[in-house]
Amino acid sequence: MTTRHPPGSPGSAAVEFLRPRSLSQALAAKAELQDALPIAGGTDVMVEINFGKRRPAALLDLTGVRELRGWQRDGALLRVGSGVTYTRLEAELAGLLPGLAMAARTVGSPQIRNRGTIGGNLGAASPAGDCHPVLLAAGAAVEAGSVRGARLIPADAFFLGPKRSALADDELITAVLVPPAPGPQQFAKVGTRNAMVIAVCSFALELRPGAGVGTGIGSAGPTPLRARDAEDFLAAELAGSGLWESREPLPGAVARRFGELAAAAARPVDDVRGSAAYRRHALSVLARRALGWAWDSYRKEGHLCG
Repeated sequence: MTTRHPPGSPGSAAVEFLRPRSLSQALAAKAELQDALPIAGGTDVMVEINFGKRRPAALLDLTGVRELRGWQRDGALLRVGSGVTYTRLEAELAGLLPGLAMAARTVGSPQIRNRGTIGGNLGAASPAGDCHPVLLAAGAAVEAGSVRGARLIPADAFFLGPKRSALADDELITAVLVPPAPGPQQFAKVGTRNAMVIAVCSFALELRPGAGVGTGIGSAGPTPLRARDAEDFLAAELAGSGLWESREPLPGAVARRFGELAAAAARPVDDVRGSAAYRRHALSVLARRALGWAWDSYRKEGHLCG
């Protein structure tokens, strides 16, 4: 299961390369060598290694672990293996998880989407990860596995800081559990172009007809965030005004206030991709537009209420 590859450059230490063929082997390897860095598509990890930002003692290659590459229904949830690629999210899950498919569609080039995985996106724990806002909005949970067993970490408790997560040293991300979309979902991001770019900011929205609202904010804080005040405000407006049942056009004042509250939830900084002020302004616009698109879909497509 283990082979050694020569050092990447003169004088550098050898990197041990572990290639398990089953999930049990992968978890055992991670328990034995907790410093081993998991690698699936390699779209983040190999960039950091090639630029000298990381020199792990070992790489744990998960591409041969078949158990991580599938998705299926698990009761009322969808269990999406951590090895499912962006391309498959877009092609196979657009009907069940449209927001996740939208986010996957904006990731890199086709080559990157063919290699990159949802587990790798989560493992990087970047505040700018495109899948993260959708998982927050949908109320997803991350399944972490180890030789000690499996546990579920709510998506909004998974991210602890920039590139820091709640995973223990001996754990691997094995799956994401997500409810099928109960109503319209939307994802939008601001960047120098639609894809192949790190988001300046991003926003995800899920409408749960008759039941509530979910949101997610990306690239505008030390971690992906939920806009909880915006969720509460919109849920109260839709229920209190009877809009779920009437499907009347959404008042402009409601959409504007929702955007303002979404922007207020952000904790942005100035960096090379945009200023904090610009991110707040852009989030207000993104949230307002996402709500408009989602509400139009709800009115037209006849999603059931409750």
